[in-house]
Amino acid sequence: MNRERDRNRAGSDSEGRRSRGMEPLRDLLPETARRFGLEEELELAAAIAAWQAILTERVPAAVGSCRLVALSQGIASVQADQPIVAQELRLRAPELLGALRSAVHAPVRQLRVTARHV
Repeated sequence: MNRERDRNRAGSDSEGRRSRGMEPLRDLLPETARRFGLEEELELAAAIAAWQAILTERVPAAVGSCRLVALSQGIASVQADQPIVAQELRLRAPELLGALRSAVHAPVRQLRVTARHV
């Protein structure tokens, strides 16, 4: 019994075969997403999280008033709730685009900001 417990601690299963150690979920997600054809969705989710962090740091007044809604063919599309927020984002587009490029793996060449019409 002690031998089996020691083997399990050393990374072997009950039959003595070597088992894989635990891997962090963040390391497994990209491969799993690729297998299921969800790479674009995973990229978008990462870009959305990065966008929120960038806004929090650089334009805190815009947090909650805009969102990254798409990332396609190098264009990051952002939707703002109010025209004044959209204008602020457009004025700061070079700075925000540079930060987004640094934060995501997908190539981002343009930031497209639109005001939501309600």
